[in-house]
Amino acid sequence: MPDKRNVYDILKERGFVAQTTEEEDLRGYLSKPASCYIGFDPTADSLHIGHMVPIMVLAHMQRAGHHPIVLVGGGTGMVGDPSGKTEMRQILSPDQIQANVDALKRQLSHFIDFADGKASLVNNADWLLRLGYIEFLRDIGRHFSVNRMLAAESYKQRLESGLNFIEFNYMLLQAYDFYHLAEHHDCYLQMGGNDQWGNIVAGIELIRRKASKTAHAITFPLLTTASGAKMGKTASGAVWLSPERTIPFEFYQYWVNTDDRDVERFLKLYTFLPVEEIRVVEGLEGQDLNLCKTMLAYEVTAQTHGREAALKAYEAASSVFGRRSLPEDLLPSSTIPRSVRDEMQGVPSTVLPTERLEAGIAAFELFTETGLCESKSAARRLIQQGGAYVNDERIEAFDESIGIKHVTGEGILLKAGKKKIHRILVKD
Repeated sequence: MPDKRNVYDILKERGFVAQTTEEEDLRGYLSKPASCYIGFDPTADSLHIGHMVPIMVLAHMQRAGHHPIVLVGGGTGMVGDPSGKTEMRQILSPDQIQANVDALKRQLSHFIDFADGKASLVNNADWLLRLGYIEFLRDIGRHFSVNRMLAAESYKQRLESGLNFIEFNYMLLQAYDFYHLAEHHDCYLQMGGNDQWGNIVAGIELIRRKASKTAHAITFPLLTTASGAKMGKTASGAVWLSPERTIPFEFYQYWVNTDDRDVERFLKLYTFLPVEEIRVVEGLEGQDLNLCKTMLAYEVTAQTHGREAALKAYEAASSVFGRRSLPEDLLPSSTIPRSVRDEMQGVPSTVLPTERLEAGIAAFELFTETGLCESKSAARRLIQQGGAYVNDERIEAFDESIGIKHVTGEGILLKAGKKKIHRILVKD
């Protein structure tokens, strides 16, 4: 049943809110259908887990009857936001940016319904690239104080390492984006990470000065895991939303391996499950908490990659790590194939020719080649510390030969610790 409360209260209850402008004015703005926006830099052809908080906020806004606007920075992407960066970003070509913009819209469509004008995607290149420099300085630049800009946290962090003039303009451009959306899309709410507060407030001030209207801001906490790691970062890099960059099985495994201390918080942030049900997680431990992690992993994977991919990842993980039953109402009415072959479909795999396996491959080399370890030295350490397995048997020596004798009906299963697995398939 849809939650009829003001969406601001929903976001606050679920842990999305770090800072806002005047709370009552904001709640009033959201008391009737309104537009809101979040900007995304098209610096890659995929978003990653670190983007999921703003994506989920836009989805909550749409569910509450508001009109979300996704702004992709085709123009600002040519400049680069200095916020939270220690060096200047690589400047992309217009063709690269457009290809990334197209990919991001396809990805965001899993979370936000763009059909029939229910949401909009705009590219700030459409208005920023047409700006005349002198006119921009005269009409926009005169409203900004250099002293106040330099006091902004996003600039202060870069002054020591060097802040170039292109990046210095970023605050003006983002403020102008907000002003443009207010004037042309009736949008008076911008949202973003807490490191964007200074840029958003600059836009609010510009709207007040040029249009004599009140605009609003919501920023989100910059999340880390309970262990202090940056959200979505692993030893092998970012966890991407694109199945080509991070396969659904590995995406699912990231969530199922959530720290016990993060389960309740992540269920509130990254799923649409009712908060009153999520609160039950508090105080759970052991197998009961593991089932909650399975629910978290399944829900987030299904939202990102679809129910079929989530079920395959669940089945693959169950075949390797043991089954944690999902509630029956999440499973399809048709019987899920129970054979090991079907369950293993989602496991990352490498195909090797028979002759290579007949000759045998040193364990540390195979663990490196399959990506289970970042380097041969890391693979040696893993094996020497007793963390490497072949077909659930611990590998005793780093140069132990893995080959045709290890092949079962389903290939060779390699494990690095308890969480990372890889399957070797044999090609005749």
